Amino acid sequence: MRRLLIAAAVLVAGSAAHADTLQTIKNTGVIKLGYHADAEPFSFTNPQGTPVGYSMDLCRQIAAAVQQELGLSDLKIELVKVDYKNRFDAVESGKVDIECGSATITLSRMERVDFSLMTFVTGGAVVSRADSPLQSVNDIAGKKVAVIKATTAEAALNAYVDRSEIKAEIVTVEDGTEGIRRLSDGDVDGFANDQVTLIGQIVKTRQPEKFALSRDLYSFEPYGLMMRRNDANFRLVANRALARLYRTGQFQPLYGKWFARVGIEPSPVLIAMYSLQAIPE
Repeated sequence: MRRLLIAAAVLVAGSAAHADTLQTIKNTGVIKLGYHADAEPFSFTNPQGTPVGYSMDLCRQIAAAVQQELGLSDLKIELVKVDYKNRFDAVESGKVDIECGSATITLSRMERVDFSLMTFVTGGAVVSRADSPLQSVNDIAGKKVAVIKATTAEAALNAYVDRSEIKAEIVTVEDGTEGIRRLSDGDVDGFANDQVTLIGQIVKTRQPEKFALSRDLYSFEPYGLMMRRNDANFRLVANRALARLYRTGQFQPLYGKWFARVGIEPSPVLIAMYSLQAIPE
């Protein structure tokens, strides 16, 4: 029994040490931000190869808040590339301290990671070619539709198809770049993803007139920044930084920088999200 208690104590101590992100950052002088290569306009690499985007800017604000909280004269930001397949492992293992992408907050995901306050709200939509548009999500009946595997977009699309008793062929792709390419090549009739991300990917092609977006949505996707579970101190610093942005209106230039410039107006739900999460100190 004594050995079991000692082993349990060691495990708890180890878990607590692993979860203390702020202490690790203070010791190393480094914060590790996870970025995506093609999750426009949230997290992507620009033509110069630099990771940029709305979520990246939010994470840089959080990094500045961490530096101030720890009283560090300098804090190095280490950028670590992640993708849809390895992002959870990267957060859990400590490869990244925070994932700066477009992760949907779900209760099942909270079994593995924690999330910041919501950073965006969107929903699943379907993009098609303008010469054969799918004007409604229901128009995918009898069609072949691509979706990124191991994402909430895939799970929600499959659930929608089952619930609506729509017969459609759902195929998976690795990322948004492959989805848009297969749609452009005529390999699929539609590509399903979160609406705001689809718009970013369409704009990236520089030929938006060749695509059509469904008028309706098939899911609700609240985004947050992922971090390790059970690290309340680090999460509090992150949430303080976000709440301050929402409370003071400093998020508005960021929104204009990444969304308004491509014609994405804030929805009533998104406006409500910013207001409801402007938590006071």
